[in-house]
Amino acid sequence: MNESVSQPDGTTTVAAATDNPPDAREKIKPDPLGAAPAPKRPGLILATILVGYFMALLDGSIVNVALPSIHEKLHASGAGLQMVAAGYIIAYAVLLVTGARLGRILGHERLFKSGLAGFTLASLACGQAQNTGELITFRVIQGVAAAVMLPQVLSLIQQTFQGEARAKAMSAWTAVLASGIVVGQVLGGVLVTANVFGWSWRPVFLVNVPIGVVLWIVAARTLPSVKPRNSAARNTVDLAGVLTLSPTILALVVPLVLGHDEHWPVWGWILLAATAPLLGLFLAVERRVAARGSSPILPGQVLRRPGIKPSMILIFLVMVVYAGNLFATAIYLQGSLGFSALKTGLAFAPCAASFGLVSYYWRKIPAHLIRRLAVAGLLIAVVTMAAQILMFKDGGYGGAWFYLNQLVFGLGVGLGNAPTMTLALLNVPVTDAADASGLLATNAQLAQVVGISTLGTLYLSVSTGSALHSAGHAMAALSVAAAAVTLVAVVFAHHLHRHDRRLRLAAQAA
Repeated sequence: MNESVSQPDGTTTVAAATDNPPDAREKIKPDPLGAAPAPKRPGLILATILVGYFMALLDGSIVNVALPSIHEKLHASGAGLQMVAAGYIIAYAVLLVTGARLGRILGHERLFKSGLAGFTLASLACGQAQNTGELITFRVIQGVAAAVMLPQVLSLIQQTFQGEARAKAMSAWTAVLASGIVVGQVLGGVLVTANVFGWSWRPVFLVNVPIGVVLWIVAARTLPSVKPRNSAARNTVDLAGVLTLSPTILALVVPLVLGHDEHWPVWGWILLAATAPLLGLFLAVERRVAARGSSPILPGQVLRRPGIKPSMILIFLVMVVYAGNLFATAIYLQGSLGFSALKTGLAFAPCAASFGLVSYYWRKIPAHLIRRLAVAGLLIAVVTMAAQILMFKDGGYGGAWFYLNQLVFGLGVGLGNAPTMTLALLNVPVTDAADASGLLATNAQLAQVVGISTLGTLYLSVSTGSALHSAGHAMAALSVAAAAVTLVAVVFAHHLHRHDRRLRLAAQAA
């Protein structure tokens, strides 16, 4: 069993069970930003920031099942639909790390409320859009606001909770992070099918408005206001890093998103070729910023933590498969099989349930099995990809087997994602929580963009014309590609978790 020991310096040491070596300890240190040891209403604080977090995550996927309705009402092209889906995530991914840095400078509570207000207003504008161009523009603005709000959540948890309460709050945060994408598909289907006031796809965005207003009022009354206390070097925005990272991401993503509909024009290949030198320029700029004693947007002190980089690669691969598979499957079910938005959304409910539950309760699994969780989970996901090939190849979907496969897919991906996320966070001190939050979220969101654009493009390229047989073969091809990426992730998971004891310690501490 575990033992929590209070130290004279105010830290809480969680000692491992007696079968671990005496030095196998993790310290949960007090936040130098001024954590409040006993918040007045911790449950309300946690609920407020997690609902805001959940709302922004939902908008990364809630629009997927509304795409056919948007196409019908706004006459959007295939590229336009992909930009409606990906524009939000592109803006979100590009600016997340900057949002985390602004929270360190201006205060996490203030930035959370500012981002929430901007997100709510942008949602209202999306719901009023009259054409595809307007909708894409407002989606980008919505993504910018989300990038301001979301990085503050992990830092607010770190500065508000201590010891066991922090461990439970982190479990809740991981579960929300894991299930938000799939729940968005379900809720989107419900809202589009309900056709509230005859507004078709618009309630998908307008539903955020009353929720956002209530959340902002509650946040203004409950969130702790803590004045940042950091060095001047860390209280700066790396403008040069932002200006070189943004075009690097855009050069990679825009051709992948628009290339298929534009028949792979020359400018697309030029942008893709420019990605490598732009990345080199960004890394060179970051080295110069660090050499001057400033704080680069790519936090070197976080990346140097043991296990961070391989964890990020593993999470990236998992999220590529997860987001790309969901995006293409939603198009296949609605566009080729004629599913309603509601039926499409509910088709993903088993995945949402298993992914969320596994992400919250995986620490209850016997400690000696934890090192094997990620590998086992990803191998399970590979099996579900093989099952998809059999179900989709002739233009069908498998009936009840499809829903069972979704349940198992969520289980496998959840087991692959949650332990890895915990490993990454265990190696980051509280002082770097804001930068780590932005970096990990950027990694996951950029993976979603790459998954939607690459696997989505593969599906659209193979699915020629309107023949159901062609669409089925496209889904089979996508499943083969997703299985291959997942197998690469299995290799990373095996090496990452084989000798790491921190996951076992984290499970015992929770």
